[in-house]
Amino acid sequence: MSLGRPGYLAFMLLAVAAFVLARRLFPPPRPARLPAPERLALALAAFVGGTLAAKLPFVRDAGADWWELAAWVADGKTITTGLVGAYLAVELVKVVLGVRAKTGDGLAVPLAVALAVGRLGCFVNPCCFGEPTGLPWGVDFGDGVRRHPTQLYESLFHAIWAVILVRLNQRDTLRYQRLKLYLLAYCGFRFAVEFIRVEPKWLGPLTYYQVIVAGFAAFLVVQWVIDARRLRRETVDAGGPPGHHVPTPP
Repeated sequence: MSLGRPGYLAFMLLAVAAFVLARRLFPPPRPARLPAPERLALALAAFVGGTLAAKLPFVRDAGADWWELAAWVADGKTITTGLVGAYLAVELVKVVLGVRAKTGDGLAVPLAVALAVGRLGCFVNPCCFGEPTGLPWGVDFGDGVRRHPTQLYESLFHAIWAVILVRLNQRDTLRYQRLKLYLLAYCGFRFAVEFIRVEPKWLGPLTYYQVIVAGFAAFLVVQWVIDARRLRRETVDAGGPPGHHVPTPP
């Protein structure tokens, strides 16, 4: 049974609470802890960048001029472009402020947990569902047609990755690259699941979101390579053995 907007809002609040709790349980590595002003600047960048980017697809589809306030305050937002916008905004502000500390590891697990909970809000709303299916777990979202519960697929994806990221933290594997690994995996998942979602084609056979995640994945790969080279140089300069992690100074 659909819980509608109240159910959606309830799960969004639970997602925020889950993020805060996971952040407390899995704090960032000590070298990545920044002074309060820098933390505030990065948090503000993530909020503004994520909020504006989450609205972009709906502003584009509204047919109104992008500078009209009504287009930005109307209902509708998407987590995919929100994630991209938040990530890019934080990276930009880090460049402006000269912040070299890698801050992503401390956000990976909380983000995965929050998205696993938040996608349940889309399920009960209901929104973001998939194409019709004859599979036994198909769900009727009110139109009399059994469809792929793509919201549950995505919630399960994020829950599985939360477990994977916790294990990587425990083993201290892929330090400074864990958030990028998770986001790359999400780009691949979202690109694939778009083929069974109800979304219009935007560029040939691809949807708007497939184009966005493909571009974002390319950016993450380039950033991964650059970061890996820099970390290797820092390891050599510090006289550490191959594979030894040298904390990046805050």
